[in-house]
Amino acid sequence: VLKCNSLCRYFVGVLDKDSGQMDVYNAELFNMQPLLSAFGTNKQKRALNSRRMNQVGSETLNVAVMKAAENIIEAKGVAALVSDAAQDDLPDVSLFLPPCHEDADKPENVYRFEDLLSPAEYEALQTPAAALVNITPEEILKKAEEKSHCYFVLEELKSMPLNEDSRDHKARCLWFLDALIKFSFQKVIKKKYAMGPDCPHIINSKLMKNFTALTYNNGSIQNLISASMKAKITAYVIALALHINNFETDLTVLQRDMRLREKRMLEIAKAMRLKISKRKAPSGLLDNEDHKLATLSLPLPAFKPPGRQQKRKKMN
Repeated sequence: VLKCNSLCRYFVGVLDKDSGQMDVYNAELFNMQPLLSAFGTNKQKRALNSRRMNQVGSETLNVAVMKAAENIIEAKGVAALVSDAAQDDLPDVSLFLPPCHEDADKPENVYRFEDLLSPAEYEALQTPAAALVNITPEEILKKAEEKSHCYFVLEELKSMPLNEDSRDHKARCLWFLDALIKFSFQKVIKKKYAMGPDCPHIINSKLMKNFTALTYNNGSIQNLISASMKAKITAYVIALALHINNFETDLTVLQRDMRLREKRMLEIAKAMRLKISKRKAPSGLLDNEDHKLATLSLPLPAFKPPGRQQKRKKMN
């Protein structure tokens, strides 16, 4: 029971009969039952009585399962079971990575920019990102005081390119990266426009469609940012940061901006076939810890999925 939800992914397909194309959405399974005891036809009433009988049987089964669980806990220990369950519940991050082109001849073609942002989405970012194109040091300082943007974005704004087209490109990338990070902090999306009125409609739709899972709660369908969706957002943030930083980026800064554990960040980066190294903290940060640096270079290193630790052999 612990494994079934983490090993299966479910989708809902919506077919457009006119175009013949189907949109696929992440979804979660749920069962619907009638609330009224005398509801429906005779056949439906017989089915209801059958469910009630099954419920009595399931209650008896639950008692037996609880007794068996108590015996397992007593034999194996609570700490070991919690550790096993935690490992089983972690999604396989390789399922949620951006499309990886292993046969690419250049680093920029491994995780292609158009796989992160379509031309239409990129075009829509021009208006919201315009304020970042010619931002002044005073405005950056004010944003830092207001904590309106993450540290990665604020630092990158301090070193914008001189070329106008390059500045515009970087501003759009930074705006979208910042939006992804802010979006990842939400748990359940309750508003139609999760990122507010300033976010272009096509970007808002992209976030809702690609980075949330559908769930059923209190009689309504909601968009949820699950652990697997958080991993997917993280992978896209890393890929975008690599394009911004010439395919070498500070994972520790991104990890702190996204409020993740270092182990989780490194797991996603390794699944993306990045080379991990260490370097001293940037001068703007007052810490003495080494930072983890991710580099995308060819040939790509082999990815070894994290497996369970082998049990230690008992010593005589």
